[in-house]
Amino acid sequence: MPTHADPNFDLHVLCLGAGYVGGPTMAVIAKNCPRIKVTVYDLNQARIDAWNSDKLPIYEPGLEEVVKAQRGKNLFFTTVEHYKEADIIFISVNTPTKTYGMGAGRAADLKFIELAARRIAEVVTEGNKIIVEKSTVPVRCSVAVKAILKACSDKTSATFQVLSNPEFLAEGTAIADLQAPDRVLIGGDSDAAGQAAVEKLCSVYANWVPRDRIITTNLWSSELSKLTANAFLAQRISSINTISAVCEATGADVDEVAAAIGRDSRIGPKFLKASVGFGGSCFQKDVLNLVYLSEQFGLDEVSQYWMKVIEMNEWQRQRFAQKMIQMMFDTVSGKKIGVLGFAFKKDTGDTRESSAISVCATLLEEGAHVHVYDPKVPREQILDDVSQALKSTAARERMSQLLHIEDSHEAAVTKAHAIAVMTEWDEFKTYDYKKIHASMMKPAFVFDGRAILNIEELKEIGFEVFSIGRSQGKSAKETLAF
Repeated sequence: MPTHADPNFDLHVLCLGAGYVGGPTMAVIAKNCPRIKVTVYDLNQARIDAWNSDKLPIYEPGLEEVVKAQRGKNLFFTTVEHYKEADIIFISVNTPTKTYGMGAGRAADLKFIELAARRIAEVVTEGNKIIVEKSTVPVRCSVAVKAILKACSDKTSATFQVLSNPEFLAEGTAIADLQAPDRVLIGGDSDAAGQAAVEKLCSVYANWVPRDRIITTNLWSSELSKLTANAFLAQRISSINTISAVCEATGADVDEVAAAIGRDSRIGPKFLKASVGFGGSCFQKDVLNLVYLSEQFGLDEVSQYWMKVIEMNEWQRQRFAQKMIQMMFDTVSGKKIGVLGFAFKKDTGDTRESSAISVCATLLEEGAHVHVYDPKVPREQILDDVSQALKSTAARERMSQLLHIEDSHEAAVTKAHAIAVMTEWDEFKTYDYKKIHASMMKPAFVFDGRAILNIEELKEIGFEVFSIGRSQGKSAKETLAF
């Protein structure tokens, strides 16, 4: 029987963490399950206030409509703990890559997972609770969670079942992904209690997800599947990015190559779009986690293989920045560069691991005046990201003079020597580039890091163009060389 006391609901779901995963996931559960009370808890008062306001703390297409429709009915955001009333508790806290100690730079930092488990065990003294790992965690993290829950509650009558239910969301399409997922993965113990907990969570998703899309496995398979999925997707992007360099050198077009190989049913067309590099909260973190896991099991060749995916991604970013400098007569010092886009992909305000951070930092280190426009990323986020990425003290000291955040693309590109397209926002394809060219310094350069612009039209206008994965012909530097 449910332990919650609210007779208006059949079940009470609690989510610890009101971030990019917890907020949207719980909103969609609330939308599809009117008889389930969904509470999202977070220690950050400002974040909870934002979830309860007209300006949500994150941007996702469709999210605002879902939250506003359910908030106050069966969806609640709070800083007040509701552990005792909950039947199912999702742990959706941050698990960043460690920046200190053993495994720094590769292993996931699980301190927030452990703190959550300890707090649950401290507060819950009776009844049976289902604890769901929603955060991305390394394999066998569930063993640690179970050990903590058992050790901290051994003097109470409380019992816990731990499940793994990783998210497979793509930012920018998170609501659509949640509403019509390719699959829902639930891992649990094989004993009767474990399978009962699995079935309980299955019944929640079955309110809108067909049963044949709900996959059940053991705990460790579920945990590893999340890391593996992101590693494979990151690998595809790094793979096509290596081919983009070959295309530039040979005269092939990477989009044409991707379309050709994507027609092969064994390969498929997705994640074959060459770019300046992948970003986001999951790909790099999860690949590094897999690297560390492999090292811990003595699988050095496996570790080295996956580490190459990360190294190729960083190489692509640096290659793009170096190409900009090279084409602009080997110097960008004192030159204005308009950067279009800062989010790691379109339709999100998330900048975590965005390639724009690395490229902007390199340009600033070289003394360029960088003017950034992004339709969704807040000014403070851009400043913070770039400040942390700058390597030299001198660059950080000069950042206030060199880095400018603009409210329009016109402000970013007027009198600029070059434009760098860093995010594939649809609006960037609609601009009047004849007008933009007229407002820029000459020769005017366009560096398309997302290969979304029509380079032939840009060349006809008079731009010098570099686009990822496309043969460029002679640059202004080469033409003027003697």
